[in-house]
Amino acid sequence: MRTGADRCGARTKGSPHKAEREFSVYAIVRCGGRQEKAAVDDVLTVDTLAGEVGSSVTLPAVLVVDDGKVISDPAELGRYQVTAEIMGAIAGPKINMIHYRNKTGYRRRLGHRQRYTQVKITGISTGKSGTAKASTAKASTAKAAPAKAATAKASAGKTGAGKTGAGKTSPPKTGADKTTAAGSKAAPKAGTAAGKKS
Repeated sequence: MRTGADRCGARTKGSPHKAEREFSVYAIVRCGGRQEKAAVDDVLTVDTLAGEVGSSVTLPAVLVVDDGKVISDPAELGRYQVTAEIMGAIAGPKINMIHYRNKTGYRRRLGHRQRYTQVKITGISTGKSGTAKASTAKASTAKAAPAKAATAKASAGKTGAGKTGAGKTSPPKTGADKTTAAGSKAAPKAGTAAGKKS
């Protein structure tokens, strides 16, 4: 039998609402234009991700809580890796749309189910070596990009010079060519005027 204190909402010894706080590691990750709270073994529903079922993805962390210590500095967040495994594609709830115009007989009924991907968070870890690898990869990519651009310009310059030197030059336009070009511009105006009914 329940007592009056239980009915009023007082917390008893076996109540699921504990007053003490339990700390664990969780992260706020950015995925598909939204931010989600992610802890290990959580299953999240996010916007459609490219990848096959069972493949692993890395989600960027916006904030990390590690045993009560809140980390939001971008320099420190770069050390944390939030990895997830793609579980599969699902469809969201059906949205029914009805278009109706008064007094015209216009009625349209449409339905839509947004596609999502379910991911399971497999780990939140500090990847110190991963950050160093990422920074060196970015640096090497940045160095390689100007070099590729320079070689592309040089090859474009060589091919451009080869085309003009090959003898395929167009003769300069004469006065007759200019009049035909002007005449072709005037022709559509005359044709549209002739096509009108009076």
